[in-house]
Amino acid sequence: MLTITIETARRFILGKQGLWPGRRWRGLAGAEQAMRAMEYLQLDPLQIIARSHDIALYGRVLGYRPGMWEELAYEQRKFFDWGGWLAARPMDELPHWRVVMRRELAQFQRLRDMAREHADAIVEMREIVRERGTVSNRDFAMATRTRTQHYRGRKDSALALYYLWRTGEVMTHHRERFERVYALTEAVAPAQLIRESGDDETDRFLIKKEVGFAGLSRLSRAVDGLYGHERPDLAMATLREALLATGELVAVRVEGWKAPHYALGEDAAVLQELAAGRVPAAWAPLETTTAEEAVFLAPLDQVSARGRAKVLFGFDYVWEVYKPEHLRKYGYYTMPVLWGDRLVARFDSKLDRASGTFVILGLWLEDEALGDDAAFAEALARGFARFVAFLGAARLDAGAIRQPLLRAKISSA
Repeated sequence: MLTITIETARRFILGKQGLWPGRRWRGLAGAEQAMRAMEYLQLDPLQIIARSHDIALYGRVLGYRPGMWEELAYEQRKFFDWGGWLAARPMDELPHWRVVMRRELAQFQRLRDMAREHADAIVEMREIVRERGTVSNRDFAMATRTRTQHYRGRKDSALALYYLWRTGEVMTHHRERFERVYALTEAVAPAQLIRESGDDETDRFLIKKEVGFAGLSRLSRAVDGLYGHERPDLAMATLREALLATGELVAVRVEGWKAPHYALGEDAAVLQELAAGRVPAAWAPLETTTAEEAVFLAPLDQVSARGRAKVLFGFDYVWEVYKPEHLRKYGYYTMPVLWGDRLVARFDSKLDRASGTFVILGLWLEDEALGDDAAFAEALARGFARFVAFLGAARLDAGAIRQPLLRAKISSA
């Protein structure tokens, strides 16, 4: 079992996700590399300043533009989107996910209920997709459809298309204003990938995918997709031990963490290099480091979302977008600030599209002394300058920042 410090764990997880010690990818080819390194690109429709998935890629890829991921997914067909937890996944993984699609239909009563309650609409939509080639839910006026009270859609056509997508008969051909436009799977995916992997192969893939996504994982619960086993938790434990025996997983003890964690065997050398105080050569930044230029993390970024910021950084972060205004502590779309290998601040903002102004609504420091730190002020100003360019804003309003040095430096960047 490898033993590492929390600092090494933090740097490993950040670096594996492409966020430390700086951006190491560039342009469209770099976006593909980043998406593969991230394992999943979680997709979210909310566009307050930009969508969370675009912000995630901005933090990893030099020259990234909003929507660039769609070219990789829907024009080059290198990725596909799918899942109740919506994410873009590498297209070459499709045979594994088709096994999960089959398992979900057998496991989830709500999908079988949808099939039963909207059987006629499913048959109808299947034929319409086959006839037209591409179909969107917007193609069907509400007045012509049966109204539903379902969180997946208000029309039977929406639920029927969703069912066909979720079970693998259709895929997302492209998106219009983020809404899926569907086509038959054979019109989207390469023919050699429209098949199912073996169940054992899929199980091993799912566990390694989970560990790769987390960087370090406790594997304390059954991984999503291990359906069909009488005891999914026992099946996962058995597979975990088998993967440890073959070296495909390694056990890791993080000082200060009670439970053992697991990493991919292929990452053992990286962990040892980081533990020795070295940065892997493959992680060398193309331009600035995160110490020289702060990076802003997307609300749904894997390294900080869902309570992980507290564990890794001692940074208490909650995305407050779904909280009522009077219950928010910071703001509607607050984002963490990464400086070096630590989360040191957060800010709330908005994009005034009419005037082209990016407005900082508030900035909160974990340590107030940073307000007088010249190196941090320079790094933060560089970060905001790049972020404003990424958003396509013409100007920045930093008037709400309380710290004079930070406000002045950011305003002049």
